Amino acid sequence: MGLPIEWRGLAAADPAAPADVLPETAAMPWRKRAGEERLRTVGRLWTLTTVAHVVPFVAAAALLVWLEPLALPVALMCLAHAWVIPELYAQRGANVVQSRTRPGADQAAERTALGLLGDLLDHDARALQQDTGLAPEPGRFGVWLLGEGSALLVRPGGRRVLCWCVRADDPALPAGDRIAHLLLALRADEAGFATVANLSFSGAAWRVRRRIPARMRPALDEARRQARLDTVSHSRE
Repeated sequence: MGLPIEWRGLAAADPAAPADVLPETAAMPWRKRAGEERLRTVGRLWTLTTVAHVVPFVAAAALLVWLEPLALPVALMCLAHAWVIPELYAQRGANVVQSRTRPGADQAAERTALGLLGDLLDHDARALQQDTGLAPEPGRFGVWLLGEGSALLVRPGGRRVLCWCVRADDPALPAGDRIAHLLLALRADEAGFATVANLSFSGAAWRVRRRIPARMRPALDEARRQARLDTVSHSRE
């Protein structure tokens, strides 16, 4: 579960603090503020961790077959472990976007909240959110997808996605309001938003895509497309 973000508007809780910094970051002084270099470092660490888990199984499989070809079944089991470990990590990331709509929620309130959320989005983003449940938002770090209690960040190039648990402070809010709170917080302080959220996974976008609900996959596909286009446009500048 992610840490709560209570949206209080653009003004920070501390009158002396800059207006564009989320007040929640002050409650976590031990966390280094997110930035481009920090996100790259996090990505490398996740990759190194995965490699450290996978390579020993692959090496063991190769060694077993080299020493004794009859040990092929055991070698195949090692290779299966090497495949499953990254898949489990990706499943952990995909789990953050599972729907959290409250049973018995007031449908009228939900519709009103979704209407207010739509006012914050342009036409294409609004249509994508209505179809998939994820609201797209371009940012400095990549293209974000915001759910009721989650945030996915597709990094420039569209190959890597970071999955965070994060939620609005009041769980009784309608789904649209929870997404709207996250959207406003993200727009106010993208670095602070990435700082207070709990990272669940960083890795290949295609691994996450296979595990999120089918209705959400078009949102991830569109975010990856936009992330690739942004990379191309920046390279031409």
